[in-house]
This record gives sequence, C-alpha cells and structure tokens, in this order.
Amino acid sequence: MDVQKLIHEQVTRNPVVLYMKGTPRMPMCGFSAFAVQLLDACGVREYLSVNVLEDPAIRQGVKEYANWPTIPQLYVNGQFIGGSDIMREMYESGELQQLLEPLLQKA
Repeated sequence: MDVQKLIHEQVTRNPVVLYMKGTPRMPMCGFSAFAVQLLDACGVREYLSVNVLEDPAIRQGVKEYANWPTIPQLYVNGQFIGGSDIMREMYESGELQQLLEPLLQKA
C-alpha cells in the first residue's frame, strides 16, 4: 500500500493518532514522552500510536503528509494538530483538553 494512503487511512479511521518515536509505554525521545504525558493528562487512554522508528517509509511519509518536519505529530479527527510544542501550548491554554473532551465522552 502507498505510504501516503496508509497514513491517510490511519488518521481518518482513528479519532486520535500520535506518530511518535517509540511507544506510549516506552517512548524513545523526550518529545514523544511529553506528548504521551499530555494525552494522559487530558484523560485520553485509547489512541493509535505509530512508532515511526519501526518503518522509515512512515517516518518520512508522515513528515510529507503534514508538511511538518518533526515527530511527534498529533492528529485528532483526521486533522493535524502539531508536535509536542504546539500540544504544550494548547494544553496550557486549555485548548487541547477542549479539543479532546468530546472524544472522551464517547468512550
């Protein structure tokens, strides 16, 4: 399958997707660990996490898909949100919680 098509399917079929280095239980970089902590702090327990270290094509493809050069990358309801710095800013302003809260009510 074409990597761009695969990424598109992942982000549109899952309410919350985090492309990261490592896994939520074992992040392989501080930025990915921080992104997981922010999702935890928002009460998000279920989401698709994609370890970009396992697949170089996805690692490069996700950067092209969002036109965003760094990882982690967060998607909510198919929309690119940003990396850990943007997630932090949104969390501090309450925007991230507001964005994710409707998804928690469905669970």
